Amino acid sequence: MRIYIIGYMGSGKSTVSEKLAKKLELLRFDLDELFEQRFRIDINRFFEKYDETLFRKLESRLLKETILLNNVVIATGGGTPCFYNNMEWMKQFGITIYLEMNPKSLVNRIQASKRKRPLMRGKSSADQLLEYVHNHLRNRNIWYSQADIIIKGESIDVNDLANRILAFQADKSSKPSIQPIE
Repeated sequence: MRIYIIGYMGSGKSTVSEKLAKKLELLRFDLDELFEQRFRIDINRFFEKYDETLFRKLESRLLKETILLNNVVIATGGGTPCFYNNMEWMKQFGITIYLEMNPKSLVNRIQASKRKRPLMRGKSSADQLLEYVHNHLRNRNIWYSQADIIIKGESIDVNDLANRILAFQADKSSKPSIQPIE
């Protein structure tokens, strides 16, 4: 089983992935942490030194390497599903869980976070941040909404989520795969 946790920055992907992995007795990885380990650079520094385009290419390559991992929960970056057919790929090789949250909740979490977010640079006022998150989230929802399971990120019951994943997995494995006719 391979589970990908997706959602906007501040939605709790890292925290939920830890709790879910513990509940399901799976290994847990964070794509941002894997990126920083692989390339030996903090993501904020990477954005300063290079650009988002290169980051997304390397992130996508790293994501594809998770095919080698089994029995895992993987927290992705907020933009991971939105580039290079990553969402389609994650759905093909795992189960995708979207932690859906409203923009105001996300802004509250982002402002309270000690972690700096490269895409939030230059957005100092709460109004600027809310407008940015609202618009950015609307654009990203095209990909996020394709997730296999969508849950409200403001109040997550990990036991319920685990049960939904196991039911989805059972349903998915009971369906016959369609083979091309030659």
